[in-house]
Amino acid sequence: MRALVQRVSSASVAVAGEQIAAIGPGLLVLLGISESDDEAVCDWVADKVRGLRIFADAEGKMNEPLGDREILVISQFTLYGDASKGLRPSFTGAAPPHHAEPLYDRFRTRLGAAGGSFGAHMAVSLVNDGPVTLLVER
Repeated sequence: MRALVQRVSSASVAVAGEQIAAIGPGLLVLLGISESDDEAVCDWVADKVRGLRIFADAEGKMNEPLGDREILVISQFTLYGDASKGLRPSFTGAAPPHHAEPLYDRFRTRLGAAGGSFGAHMAVSLVNDGPVTLLVER
């Protein structure tokens, strides 16, 4: 499982021109799921994301966890894209939808996060804060 975690001032997602979710300050998580991922991996990554100390404390240091801030999670199978050969990436490392969608739902539920529409063509907007972007994977 790969989670690209971005600290944001705001983020939103739209499908077919209609906004379906939006958050204020918090985290935008692009989530890639592989075929070998299971519930234990999902829970570990979700807990890691929630615990990341990447928000400024009273002294301005990145030392605070998410706390009451919001999370928006977007399914992103392209995080498993392999462009090492040729110019067209291969996505064989990504889990098929029947395996990935339940783990995506579990991840969102564990974090109490807003989300996109699994498998849909989405327009994601964000205002990156910092910018701070991390890759969490297991």
